[in-house]
Amino acid sequence: MKYRKQLVVALFLGVLILLARFLLQDDLLTISYLQEHKQALLGYIGQHYAYAAAGFMLLYLATAFFLPGALVLTVAGGMAFGTLPAMIFINIAATSGATLAFIATRFVIGDWLQVRFSRHLERFNREIARHGPRYLLILRILPVIPFFAVNYCAAITRIRLSTFIWTTSVGVLPGSFVYAFAGAQMRMAEELQEIASWKVVSALLLVCLFILFPVILRHLSSRE
Repeated sequence: MKYRKQLVVALFLGVLILLARFLLQDDLLTISYLQEHKQALLGYIGQHYAYAAAGFMLLYLATAFFLPGALVLTVAGGMAFGTLPAMIFINIAATSGATLAFIATRFVIGDWLQVRFSRHLERFNREIARHGPRYLLILRILPVIPFFAVNYCAAITRIRLSTFIWTTSVGVLPGSFVYAFAGAQMRMAEELQEIASWKVVSALLLVCLFILFPVILRHLSSRE
């Protein structure tokens, strides 16, 4: 029975990954593509808001399983839905996808991963044991480790599922705000032809600071 459940979970995840990989083609995951087809996308969203939101969340959910495109999807969400709605949709999708990846990993390949990559996971396991939720929350807030990698690594530790869920939900808020805000301001700037407006500049500065912050933090830590 145990192996049957594992097989069902593995098949489900395999189908989800293949479907998402087909939908998330490289030429669709670019800012230029979104800019070029923006009016058509906004028109569809205006007529089918619920379907568009559901489709957006499904695509975003798939990025929790080692799939590219989360950053562009976050910007696209800001352009399409606005900052606050995009943050809500992203939070639901990212938390749900991360939880599915966590559960699947823990019950399907958790033991194998712990044995296969035990040496590489030593520091992660040690930090989780020492700091618990705080360490996991920091990893979510700061993009030091890829989002999907944290899902898999956390699953093979003793961290509780409830702790994983709330740290993920809270931790994705800063990043989703930065990129969704940037997307929303880019949309407004194009409409108002204010590419150099202070809002657009501030959005781009937020993105740069968010990307550079882990590097700065690592540099300061090494000096100590």
